[in-house]
Amino acid sequence: MTATTLPYSAGRGGRVGVLAALRQTATLAWRSLVSVKHNPLELVDYSITPIMFVFLFTYVFGGQMAGSPQDYLQYALAGIIVQNTLFMSMYTAMALNTDLTKGVFDRLRSLPIARSAPLFGRIAADLAKQLWAMLLMIGLGTLLGFRVTGGVTGLLGAALLLMVFAAAMAWTAVLTGMLAGDAEKVQVFAFTFIFPITFTSSAFVRVDTMPGWLQAWVNINPVTHLSDGVRALLLGTPPGGAIMWSLVWAAGIAAVFMPLAMRAYRSHTG
Repeated sequence: MTATTLPYSAGRGGRVGVLAALRQTATLAWRSLVSVKHNPLELVDYSITPIMFVFLFTYVFGGQMAGSPQDYLQYALAGIIVQNTLFMSMYTAMALNTDLTKGVFDRLRSLPIARSAPLFGRIAADLAKQLWAMLLMIGLGTLLGFRVTGGVTGLLGAALLLMVFAAAMAWTAVLTGMLAGDAEKVQVFAFTFIFPITFTSSAFVRVDTMPGWLQAWVNINPVTHLSDGVRALLLGTPPGGAIMWSLVWAAGIAAVFMPLAMRAYRSHTG
């Protein structure tokens, strides 16, 4: 195990200053990122899996859904990116759960660092990995025929919207990681929660093709708003209220789950 030197600066009473806490968070975030070098299997989750999603949805469903893989990709890539983002948010839960069960947090707690630094460092690193996966999927989609007709501004807007929502979802992942007994239970939660809300949305099919009773849920599903918002930004089409509702959902999720997650985190880390 490679030792990492964390910058430390304490104020009165042994409390860590804000700037020192930010430096420590950045150091621990970097620690999480460079761990890929020592554990190349992480590349499967953050690189190979997104590539597999793009190929499968494009060439398996494209002909049936839109007449050609390229036409379907122009619609579905935003939904594929959103689905991947939601699943990757659960990696935060699994990593935190593993750190808890293996005593990593106990070792970090013995260091003179901000108590929140390991948590925020993990979240920051995972957001960086999610951004990498998004750009990888857009790059691959471009090679397969996808066109970012919204230009650079649309691409940056889509990335920002996705990262804001992912940051909010990170708090549900933190709470899940703290409450789950082991990593397997985190995976069960991911599949039983994320799959239904993803496929009952506009991520992969148009809402007007669904039964009326299902449309009532789909139209308020946060995945629908996020998919429509990302799609509109990438394609340069009118977003309607999709972007606004995505931000409202993100704010609501953070407002509910952040306090619960921080309470659970404090109870586990003393």
